[in-house]
Amino acid sequence: MAGRLNDNEVAQEMNKMVAFIKQEALEKAREIKVKADEEFNIEKGKLVRQETVAIEAFFQKKLKQAEVQRKIAHSNMINKNRLKVLQARQTIVNGLFAEAKTRLINVTSDKSSYQALLKNLVLQGFFQLMEKEVVVQCRAADLPLVKAAIEDAAKEFTAQTNMPIVGKIDEADPLPDSSSGGVVLSVQEGRVRASNTLESRLELLQEMMLPEIRTTLFGPSPNRKFFN
Repeated sequence: MAGRLNDNEVAQEMNKMVAFIKQEALEKAREIKVKADEEFNIEKGKLVRQETVAIEAFFQKKLKQAEVQRKIAHSNMINKNRLKVLQARQTIVNGLFAEAKTRLINVTSDKSSYQALLKNLVLQGFFQLMEKEVVVQCRAADLPLVKAAIEDAAKEFTAQTNMPIVGKIDEADPLPDSSSGGVVLSVQEGRVRASNTLESRLELLQEMMLPEIRTTLFGPSPNRKFFN
């Protein structure tokens, strides 16, 4: 039977046990710290990656928005410049036809040529309306010329259609003196009309020849893909 430990031996044993427990506690604390550091680093890495992805996505979004805004601004600038060009071209075309309108007076200065023109304008109106009685309006100054034009046109119309026709000048309601000339024909109490004034002929010519005039003045449109 072993003898009992004295006080010193008990104290030594206690110190050993305390040292062992302390060492175990330190190692456990180190393990916990290492594990905590690893978990912290892992979590920190996740957060850093998440934030990096979020920042990259935000940057790409802003980049796309900036590109969209740039394209919109560029498109607006092109459209604005194109509109300015179109407006400038339209001003030129309008000026051209305005100049042509001021020169219509020259058409009536040559009585012989104007007489032939009036006859053709009346004849065209007869064929447009195809009625036996037609009312003709003209300027008061053109009355003698229009009377002769109606007679000649009526003869030619009847010769081509075998249909008699009578043209009556409306002297009570002539075309205004500001008119450049020509005639307006009507039937059925004015419900059906054929305007063959010089102004209306110029407007018709403007509508028909506008594409050709624009091409002559400014060249073919780069946006036009098909040509007749």
